[in-house]
Amino acid sequence: MKVAESGFDMTDDITENEPFLPFARWFALAAEREALAETMMLATVGPGGRPSVRAVLLKGADARGFVFYTNLESRKAGELAANPHVALAFHWKSLARQVRVEGDAAPVTDQEADAYFATRPRESRIGAWASDQSRPLDSRATLERRFAEAERRYDGREVPRPADWSGFRIVPQLVEFWQERPHRLHDRIVFTRDGEGWRKQRLFP
Repeated sequence: MKVAESGFDMTDDITENEPFLPFARWFALAAEREALAETMMLATVGPGGRPSVRAVLLKGADARGFVFYTNLESRKAGELAANPHVALAFHWKSLARQVRVEGDAAPVTDQEADAYFATRPRESRIGAWASDQSRPLDSRATLERRFAEAERRYDGREVPRPADWSGFRIVPQLVEFWQERPHRLHDRIVFTRDGEGWRKQRLFP
């Protein structure tokens, strides 16, 4: 049985028959022990079937799926519009745990996007107006000038959500939990969507 340096038992038997409660438990523990535990790798499929991957931040997780936000003119948003199939990966080194997710992306509602945007720091909301994400930029000075212009435009008033800024919810079809164990005999438990429920299976490491 592997025990972390802090003394807690790292083994989780995952007795549930659905993936969301164990994910919430693992995420809460990771958030106590790691900075930016909400970081997840997002893999999308581009033109010609070429994959691309980048780190994004998880901003919501429940039985409906995993939510992140972005500029809708970004590369990842364009790839999701063309092909909604995606994969996510969380890796928490301090826990020796990993979670993989495969599923499909769907836009969040305008109400959800508005509510989250309102919680962002003011400078981040202004930055959303200043940046044409993923588009060519001639110089850093241009970006800083656009930020200053947006600051002046919204001086003394609320910063609204840009129409091209919103979020996606990854609706999972597969969720795999991986735990490091001695001798590379790691634990792997995978949940696969089966109608309205889930099929649970243990895998060889």
